[in-house]
Amino acid sequence: MKAKLQEIAFGHSPTPAWSDEDLIAECLSGNQQAWTALVSKYKNLVYSVPVKYRMSPEDAADVFQSVWTELYNELSKLRRPGAVRSWLMTVASNQCYRMKKNQRKWGEPADPEFDIETLAGGSGTATFQEAMEREQVVREAIQNLPDRCQTMVRLLFYSDPPLPYSEVAQRLGLAEGSIGFIRGRCLQKLRRNLEDRGV
Repeated sequence: MKAKLQEIAFGHSPTPAWSDEDLIAECLSGNQQAWTALVSKYKNLVYSVPVKYRMSPEDAADVFQSVWTELYNELSKLRRPGAVRSWLMTVASNQCYRMKKNQRKWGEPADPEFDIETLAGGSGTATFQEAMEREQVVREAIQNLPDRCQTMVRLLFYSDPPLPYSEVAQRLGLAEGSIGFIRGRCLQKLRRNLEDRGV
């Protein structure tokens, strides 16, 4: 029933805007589009874990692939489909920790500014996961903005180095003088989306 309401609200094909429970139910019924939507919803979250562990792009890609393979294999056994976000973070963190530990065992130099032992136990882990949770909530709130606002937020706040208004205006086909006004409206919408998620 809930999946049918999602279809009415968001269209017939599953999208990242669907609830985790509905996406997983559709995945289990064999809907490939639901799997694609689930991966799209959480791909940045999963990839952010090895990045925070300061893993090489190759190792990060291995962790990313491994986490999604494990989820696919465990999908029918998830006790709480609504907690898939936490499950993904935990599995990704565990895999990163094991990989880093194995690398140390085989003699690879440790990063002096990054202590995996501290991160693996106690308050470091809680803080780490809370930060990833917040980042994911922001990503989801941005995903629910209109397309132009999504693009503007990404160009203004996720580009490295930050883009000047003139370049943002050119990419969006807008007058440079309108960027500040539109930016303000987009940020208001983003703030409302975040408030709706309890942030």
